Amino acid sequence: MQNQHMQTPFERIQLIERSLRCFVFGLLSLIPLAGLGLAVLAIRMHFGIWADGGREWNPARRYLDGGFCLAWLGILVSLGAIGLFLVFLILHYDF
Repeated sequence: MQNQHMQTPFERIQLIERSLRCFVFGLLSLIPLAGLGLAVLAIRMHFGIWADGGREWNPARRYLDGGFCLAWLGILVSLGAIGLFLVFLILHYDF
């Protein structure tokens, strides 16, 4: 059964822009520590877009999914940076 709700052109444009914004936030989340907030925004945006209309037409779906993956990678990069910093502190100050 097809979806009864047809998107207006304005809704389609908003969907594409939100998907691209999610991708940009995911890219910026790769900045260690400073990108943690952007990673959270990208993940929330991804789930928000899926909740609003996950199965509807979205030509920027790859960007949406890419932003989601990059956000998680950014979180891992930040956690790795924190880990390296702690290792450096432990080795440098002989804890």
